[in-house]
Amino acid sequence: MKYGKRLRNEVERSFPEWGGNFISYKQLKKQLNLIDPLSRPRKRSRISIGDIFDAGNGRDDVNSMRVNVGFTTLLGEELQKVNTFYIDKEEDYIIRLKELQDMEANLSCHREMLNLQKDILEFHGEMVLLLHYSVLNSTGFVKIVKKHKKRSGSSIHVSFMPRVLEQPIFSTGLLYKLMKECEAMLYRLFLDDEP
Repeated sequence: MKYGKRLRNEVERSFPEWGGNFISYKQLKKQLNLIDPLSRPRKRSRISIGDIFDAGNGRDDVNSMRVNVGFTTLLGEELQKVNTFYIDKEEDYIIRLKELQDMEANLSCHREMLNLQKDILEFHGEMVLLLHYSVLNSTGFVKIVKKHKKRSGSSIHVSFMPRVLEQPIFSTGLLYKLMKECEAMLYRLFLDDEP
């Protein structure tokens, strides 16, 4: 199954409320298909006078550059959109974890502990979904950049991928830390529940 279709199915199945915050892989692919694979720069050992005065090639080169710029602009916008959503979710999760830790510190009865355990399990599940969100989008960026390299012959991979790999969506260390703290809290609560 192709990535675009798999992404669409996964979003509909697991993330219907987050749907607009995923990479617009289909739009990127449409923009990519505007790049003429034949307009790739050819290696030449010598330039002829005809090449210099050939107005058609000049227009094709300008058009190819315009389409390439459109693709890279859309790619940057998509990266910004995905990153912003991911960072907002991480910030929300930091706040929610602190609230859950405060609730743990102020438990007064068994019923409150059961409710807290349930809340922590749901919260942990949301963080696992965000991790899955990160993986799906990261895969999409890598795949579309590889397709661009294959289609156009020029590589934005060299300039774009290092910048992408530094983005928060690719660095899930904080999310893993939050998940571990959540798991530690659950462990303490379930131990307290033991006779």
